[in-house]
Amino acid sequence: MSSPSGSSPDEAQAFLARHPEIEAVDVVLTDLNGVGRGKIIRRHELLPLYEIGRHFPISVLALDITGEDVHETGLTWAEGDRDLRAWPVPGTLVPIHGTRRGQVLVTLHDLDGSPIRPDPRQALKCQVEWSAAKDLHPAAAFELEFFLLDPSVSMRHAFEPAPALTDGRKSNKTEVYSVDHLHGMEPLFTDIYAASEAQGVPVETIISEFAPGQFELTLHYRRDVLRAADDLVMLKRLVRAQARRHGLVACFMAKPTESHAGSGMHFHVSLADGEGRNVFSERDGERFSPALLHALGGCAASMPDSMLVFAPNANSWRRFVSNAYAPTAPSWGANNRSVALRVPAGPAASRRIEHRPAGVDANPYLVAAAVLAGIGKGLEEKLNPGPETVGDGYAGAQPAAALPGDWREAISQAEASSFLKEALTPELHKVLLAIKRSEHAMVSRTVTELDYRLYLHEV
Repeated sequence: MSSPSGSSPDEAQAFLARHPEIEAVDVVLTDLNGVGRGKIIRRHELLPLYEIGRHFPISVLALDITGEDVHETGLTWAEGDRDLRAWPVPGTLVPIHGTRRGQVLVTLHDLDGSPIRPDPRQALKCQVEWSAAKDLHPAAAFELEFFLLDPSVSMRHAFEPAPALTDGRKSNKTEVYSVDHLHGMEPLFTDIYAASEAQGVPVETIISEFAPGQFELTLHYRRDVLRAADDLVMLKRLVRAQARRHGLVACFMAKPTESHAGSGMHFHVSLADGEGRNVFSERDGERFSPALLHALGGCAASMPDSMLVFAPNANSWRRFVSNAYAPTAPSWGANNRSVALRVPAGPAASRRIEHRPAGVDANPYLVAAAVLAGIGKGLEEKLNPGPETVGDGYAGAQPAAALPGDWREAISQAEASSFLKEALTPELHKVLLAIKRSEHAMVSRTVTELDYRLYLHEV
């Protein structure tokens, strides 16, 4: 059968001809937690992947963050753990810098070629198709914030920024925007840029961020939001791999330390009409276009229901504290980093929304799907975003629609949300809730070091 993902054997043949050094290829499916699951195949197995696909068990979509089956998803024994077929995502077959291996992203389909809805990429594709039916075409880019940590962190469970690769210097200071501090990690950043170029991932600026050991990479804007999400998935993988090759740990937890700001995954998005014009651009005499205001209104209204997507893990919720560049309410404002929905400064032609709630631990496909659904809701219902937040968004009046207070509330609100069920598809919504309820139960019953510190000698 022909590939339902749109991939072609020609891509595999051209890749093998260009890269005679490649001995094996990582075949990577992104699960609901954003974890790459898959296999490593030998060189001679690559072409058959493009010709007939590759079997994956359906249970690969039913795994919690530890890789354990969550039977409540209905995707394990209720399905007999049957096989599906993985097909390559066009344009993602790339070499891995510094190795003799390649990598390709895949998406899951049933054996007859129909899409499997609990596949996160398929959920985003549904939203893209809905937008296209309205003659609207999203363009987007993600930002990636992360920490570089000392490798002993995994053994000691203690936060320790990585020493500079150039001279071993350690710094526990917040060296935000320090160019000299970046030079200490120059060997790693050189390899990240080389790996990104080899993989066609449009990485641009790197900065030292607002916490010790924290950095940010930006990605070039894409006119294809699916590729924008692919970029983020591929960038996280290559940053982690290159950091490991240099003896460092790339940390994508949303809040690895209580003393400093956490890591976000800001999502920049705009919409073009059928003639390529940005519908968010204001016209003469307008401060904001009606379409932009309605889109902001939809994002704000749907944000409380969507927080489980933007903050999917127990650790995610530690990021939402005042004055730490993480939003605490569904607020909006122009050129203001204290709000959840920022309208960046710039020319009208590049007008866009910077959606700021998602942590770096979120799944980019689900983030983009939920945001696009919120924008669509706002445009369809002509929603008003409420008053603009000017100045300190943490100190001002809070919008009426409050965000969930913690992970448990977010799970309950997501479960009751008809909006989120439609945004992600009912099938994926069911699986996501089952996995998150299972993970919440695991965290709730775990006795931690903090329990001993608080209660051992006191109660």
